[in-house]
Amino acid sequence: MTTLITGARGRIGQAIISRLQSAGLTVRAASANPAELTVPDGVDVAELALDRPETFDSALRDVRRVFLYPEPAGIRELVKAAEAAGVEHVVLLSSSSVLGPEAEHDPLASHSLQVERALAGSDLACTFLRPDAFASNSLGWAYFIGQSMPIPLAYPDAHIAPIHPEDIADIAVEALTGTSLTGRSVTLTGPDSLTFREQLAVLADTLGREIPVEHITRAEAEQQMGRHLPAPMVTSLLDLWEAANHGPAAIADTAQTLLGRPARTFRQWARENAAAFTRH
Repeated sequence: MTTLITGARGRIGQAIISRLQSAGLTVRAASANPAELTVPDGVDVAELALDRPETFDSALRDVRRVFLYPEPAGIRELVKAAEAAGVEHVVLLSSSSVLGPEAEHDPLASHSLQVERALAGSDLACTFLRPDAFASNSLGWAYFIGQSMPIPLAYPDAHIAPIHPEDIADIAVEALTGTSLTGRSVTLTGPDSLTFREQLAVLADTLGREIPVEHITRAEAEQQMGRHLPAPMVTSLLDLWEAANHGPAAIADTAQTLLGRPARTFRQWARENAAAFTRH
């Protein structure tokens, strides 16, 4: 029984591959550019480009379980190919943003929502993992911290409950190998609600030096973020952070509630990734 991992170049995909392979399970890593994949010995590699349906049949041969990244291009054709190949269970890395009232038109949510809907309309057993903010999103501050520059934030007191990517990988492996999450849609968070200012305080404590915060206007944030992101994405993110400015973030399912072991904290993530903030 082979498990296919899409997005195999990503950190979560890599972590899932390693866990499954270490458990002695048959794993196939898929990528649109398989020559660029680095996988453990014994892991099969396949070409699968979600916008090229001609790559589906070979990648899905003998596959019974799929870990899927949300890419709407070709998703309906992929669903048909998975059904025809005898796939029994798809675990989708979706997003908590699909729960928003305007998710269909939100650039943060629409990709995941389209894939969820395609899977929900299929004959496949599915699990939708909907993580909230990743702890690793704070790597966006790495350049500023590495240069000893203040962190410019329009909403420094916006609350989120960042989840450690390794917890997402653990939960995904449970979904792929067990039955407790089959057919469920679970919103995933870390164990603590932290403001951006509090996350920076954790990083400052970890690094042993001050990290100043510069409170900027929304218009200034739009200008700065617009250098790297499309305008609709900037608006969506700033709207999200503005709404999160009014109180602690809700704690949803965590590694504790789903796996029965303590969830990794943001402080743990900061300790593990401290070097990323000193390389610039």
